[in-house]
Amino acid sequence: MPLLPRSLRARILRMRLLEPLQERDFALLTTGSLVSLLGDGFFSVALAWQVYEISNLPTALSIVGVAWTLPVVLFVLLGGVFSDRYDRRWMMIGADCVRAAAIGVLGVLSIAGVIEIWHIVVLIAFVGLGDAFFNPASTAIVPDLLRDEQLPQANALQALVRPMMIRLVGPAVGGLVVAGVGPGTAFLVDGSSFVLSAVAIALISTRPSRQVVSHGLRQAIAEVGEGLSFVRRNPWCWATLLSAMFSLLVFIGPIQVLLPFLVKNQLGLGPDALGAIFAVGGVGSIAAALAVGHWGLPRRRITIMYAAWAGGVALFAGYGVMNSVWQAFVIGFVTAALFELGQIIWITLLQTLVPRELLGRVSSLDWLVSTGLVPLSFALTGPVAALLGPGPTMIAAGLVGSLLMGALLFVPGVRDPERGEIPLTETAGDLP
Repeated sequence: MPLLPRSLRARILRMRLLEPLQERDFALLTTGSLVSLLGDGFFSVALAWQVYEISNLPTALSIVGVAWTLPVVLFVLLGGVFSDRYDRRWMMIGADCVRAAAIGVLGVLSIAGVIEIWHIVVLIAFVGLGDAFFNPASTAIVPDLLRDEQLPQANALQALVRPMMIRLVGPAVGGLVVAGVGPGTAFLVDGSSFVLSAVAIALISTRPSRQVVSHGLRQAIAEVGEGLSFVRRNPWCWATLLSAMFSLLVFIGPIQVLLPFLVKNQLGLGPDALGAIFAVGGVGSIAAALAVGHWGLPRRRITIMYAAWAGGVALFAGYGVMNSVWQAFVIGFVTAALFELGQIIWITLLQTLVPRELLGRVSSLDWLVSTGLVPLSFALTGPVAALLGPGPTMIAAGLVGSLLMGALLFVPGVRDPERGEIPLTETAGDLP
């Protein structure tokens, strides 16, 4: 960093957030993630624009969304089994190659001017399939690359990179590309990003994988059962999964469907305002990641995790009564920061409390719960909003979702890890 002032160089080098990057393999993983997430930012703009160019109906994009998420729900448990059974590097490389191929074909069809909705539905299903195998492995591989005391900073760094690429840089640049040369080029950029991600992961040193004595459906079911058994034995784990499942059912549909409606009709603003609200949320996420990366995690981690998530969901009710865009900015910033804090704590808990040989399967259960009821949430939002009105529906979603999230904190045994009954990895610099 020779061009930076000496004081700034010293400050950057002292940032605990960057300490995990001193490990070569984690630096490679982060580099691949950075490139891939940037491509995902392109993809989020290109996909919506391409679908609406073909069919200017919201139902078309809904069908594409179902085609994308359904393979995740169906196959993520198998992805967790495989990530615990085989080399996680090759799992991630294979998933990246599948997604690169599917999105690359989308790009070629789009540039050729022959793309149709059924093409997108079929190819996006392969993207979802790749997600189902990549996501559990990407969570489970981090503890293989770092020491336990480095995990909070690593998770904070990843939490910084994700919103910066997906919600800020990627969509901004991707929008310019789509406007300038069309969605096909943006698809090709995203497909290329998966290739570069695969190359970076391939350079990571090989880790020993668990020896598998038998294969087949029966063995896979048995291994999923091992993951379920661990979750069932640990209240801190199953209660958090249930709280996420039910709270997401209540609030995720209203946020995705009704927030744009309220910005347009209640505030009388356009898509630029909606994009600004999302961008401010990205800044909130980045701020939370920087704070955790510098100061570490609090000792009462589970209590604060639940409080952060419940508080963030409750603030969504404010969207139902807002009358100015600055209020939406405040809600977006604070809720995103609270969710990011809770997410960093949760990922660190999984990586420090779940045995390494089960981490992929437990992570896949987490992904399954996170996405399993989302289609139902979308399906219920329209009828409920028609009955209660968009504003009251948003208020109810925030308050009920917060209650469902926070209530399970009081299940016996949920806070055992922070009470010392289940060891938590301590990190230098943890907050009191």
